[in-house]
Amino acid sequence: MKDFNYYAPTEVVFGEQSEEQVARLVRKYGGTKVLVHYGGQSAVRSGLLDKICGLLREDGIELVTLGGVVPNPRLSLAQKGIELCRKEGVDFILAVGGGSVIDSAKCIAYGVCLDGDVWDLYLGKTEPKTMLPVASVLTIPAAGSEMSEASVITNEDGDVKLGYSNDMSRPKFAIMNPRRTFTLPPYQTAAGVTDMMMHTMERYFTKDDDMDLTTDLAEAVLRRMKTAVFAVLKNPEDYRNRAQIMWGGSVAHWGLTGCGVADDWATHQLEHELSGMFDVTHGAGLAAIWPSWARYVMHENLSRFVRFAVNVMDVPNDFTDPEGTAQKGIEAMERFYHAIGMPINIKELIGRDITDDEIKEMTRKCSRDYTSTCGALKVLKADDMEAIYKMARG
Repeated sequence: MKDFNYYAPTEVVFGEQSEEQVARLVRKYGGTKVLVHYGGQSAVRSGLLDKICGLLREDGIELVTLGGVVPNPRLSLAQKGIELCRKEGVDFILAVGGGSVIDSAKCIAYGVCLDGDVWDLYLGKTEPKTMLPVASVLTIPAAGSEMSEASVITNEDGDVKLGYSNDMSRPKFAIMNPRRTFTLPPYQTAAGVTDMMMHTMERYFTKDDDMDLTTDLAEAVLRRMKTAVFAVLKNPEDYRNRAQIMWGGSVAHWGLTGCGVADDWATHQLEHELSGMFDVTHGAGLAAIWPSWARYVMHENLSRFVRFAVNVMDVPNDFTDPEGTAQKGIEAMERFYHAIGMPINIKELIGRDITDDEIKEMTRKCSRDYTSTCGALKVLKADDMEAIYKMARG
């Protein structure tokens, strides 16, 4: 069991009337002039953006807006946001959207206060001393960025996708109204659940087997997300299960399911190169990579994969063949992915065979030019990364 610090300062306002509190919350956390940051047209078409801006203006809070965030949010837009905030004297950033919008908002919030290039944070060349406060009105449950310390940005110059984590970026508040997720397309819903489940699984698959309560909590999250996703794919306006998913995305990534264990983020880091190179949906990319990663590393803690198979995937435990049970758990996860419309290899993800040169390029980027490793259950060197990509090609 690992010693741990647990820090989760975000105020959550959850429910059908939660948006009505946005102005009060902005003022509570010191906002007087707000950048309202959002993605495409869905926030406009739904009326949510107008509602949020109207509530802020009614309370006398000044604001400017910046839309255009896309999946795998771009550094160039964040840089535009930094310039806008400095020009307008913005002191608070409110993200209206999903993880990509929140991650972009965090990048902007760092950059406004940083003397230098914000990309240097993601390269590990500098550290922030302060940042603007960030908060969110969540519309796409998936990334968990509404409560986490992490953000991920894609630099179009070289298609490099990198993450940066710092507790100061944890949002001040998160407004969550499950009704705002009723119109999410099935693919987006499934990809979001895949992402939040992976946030839990990257903490679950560890060599630390003695923090039983954390493991129990992780298994409960995974089982509930499996049940809920089928319910909302059948009935998109199932409020009860939309609420489970919205809350599940936060629970999966604010750190609770990793207390006392060593995290392993290899699948996420391997996937970042997929979405950086091919601009695919992050959750779908995780589904394409995880089965190959699991088969490659499962002998590092076979009993953990057996427990996952039995307690999460409902595989009967063959006590005479633990490897067979573990393999059946991975196969059951592949069937689950297919059942919700997710791929299980790279060919299914991008619609064609990936080339050896593309695999080598992803390996080079993932290993930071062959200088860095990833993972904790099994520490992956460049050769391991390349082997997993090849296993996952389909």
